[in-house]
Amino acid sequence: MEEDDVTIREQNFHSQVREYIICFLLFAVLYIVSYCIITRYKRKSDDHEDEDAVVNRISLYLCTFTLAVSGGAVFLLPFSIISNEILLSFPKNYYIQWLNGSLIHGLWNLVSLFSNLCLFVLMPFAYFFLESEGFAGSKKGIRARILETFVMLFLLALLILGIVWVASALIDNDAASMESLYDLWEFYLPYLYSCISLMGGLLLLMCTPVGLSRMFTIMGQLLVKPTILEDLDEQIYCIHLQEEALQRRLNGSSSHTYTRGSFTHQLNKELDNFRNQRNKLERRKKASGWEKNLLYPMVMLILLAGTTISVIMVVLNILYLLVDETAMPKGSTDRGIGNTSLSTFGVAQAVLEIILMFYLMVSSVVGFYSLRVFEGLTPRNDDTTMTTIIGCCVSILVLSSALPVMSRTLGITRFDLLGDFGRFNWLGNFYIVLSYNLLFAVVTTLCLVRKFTSAVREELLKALGLDKLQLSNSPTDPESGKLSANGHQKTL
Repeated sequence: MEEDDVTIREQNFHSQVREYIICFLLFAVLYIVSYCIITRYKRKSDDHEDEDAVVNRISLYLCTFTLAVSGGAVFLLPFSIISNEILLSFPKNYYIQWLNGSLIHGLWNLVSLFSNLCLFVLMPFAYFFLESEGFAGSKKGIRARILETFVMLFLLALLILGIVWVASALIDNDAASMESLYDLWEFYLPYLYSCISLMGGLLLLMCTPVGLSRMFTIMGQLLVKPTILEDLDEQIYCIHLQEEALQRRLNGSSSHTYTRGSFTHQLNKELDNFRNQRNKLERRKKASGWEKNLLYPMVMLILLAGTTISVIMVVLNILYLLVDETAMPKGSTDRGIGNTSLSTFGVAQAVLEIILMFYLMVSSVVGFYSLRVFEGLTPRNDDTTMTTIIGCCVSILVLSSALPVMSRTLGITRFDLLGDFGRFNWLGNFYIVLSYNLLFAVVTTLCLVRKFTSAVREELLKALGLDKLQLSNSPTDPESGKLSANGHQKTL
């Protein structure tokens, strides 16, 4: 009997060690990838080792950790879904015994814990530490900056605590709910994270439809469009003549010393614009037939199919919500996994759900940076400040943490939320969930209709030769923000 107990304890010990090693390896891969991404965009500094360099390096490590946690949140639900299908397909396989419910639940709990840690501690610390200089009259140095940072964090914690107290008093003026706020770990932090999750869900609801329509524009800029009723040689020749005319004006203005610098700068900008247009037209001319006539339509059809399937699944989920209460998103405490398939069509539907989740995440990030409110956070290669990187990491963390909740709320998957992700208070509110689904379906449909009707109209005008008419008073494309050749041309 004692030998059996020892054997069970040894098995549990080895299982826990194995889970820790797997979690560490997964996080190490995410950390390395995140570090490569951030260093690609971070502004290069000199090699001089000083106080600011140390502060920047510490902030860089904290941002890398946060971005790695964001990546873990993105892969959390797809990894759980594919693990469930693998265990269903190979239940007795010795080589996948490490893939069990304990590991999946542990990953969900770790991602939830690290998300709270990054959102409420590490990122505020990185920002205040980066902006701190030490209190007036104190000796300058790292220690003084750390002291100021901790004081600012303490004041921020008091401010957030007061805001949550006031919000709780306004929403639920109950003695029990007010007393529960004294329990910092069991109620206060999950309640606060639930509010942040709701804000992240609303941010996803705002960014994803915009990103879904914006994806067509971005792919249209990256790929070569088919040449339909267009004479590229004539367009290249016209742009070449305009380049020569601008070059002559520049040469003439450079010979006069009284010419204003702003006028010369404007001519240089116009010349660069014409050169970019000529390069794009030459690229379209040199592109192969399969790239123009096959790749572009296929990519556009794939994007359209992904968006259409997402909207259809949301509409079906709305119908399920109206007739079946089990369609409501909920958390699960069952540690078993691989018992039943949550996909009607098995592995094929599971793969489709995973693809749609990644597609929605990419679209939400694209839509986030497409909004005018957040355009200032757009990273640039080798020219992004640490403050901007901190803002980007916080934004991506909020979006990625809300992705599993949004996927389950919209009915993209039937996999129940595990860990603290299933403890959000607003998930049990039928009206919030139904309104969320309705808004997503309606806004996404409107964005797509507006996008395609506008693009088709512009292409028809261009094919009929009416694109040179001054039909618009604004010479700037509102989507690309760049000066177009005819003042109103858009790219599908």
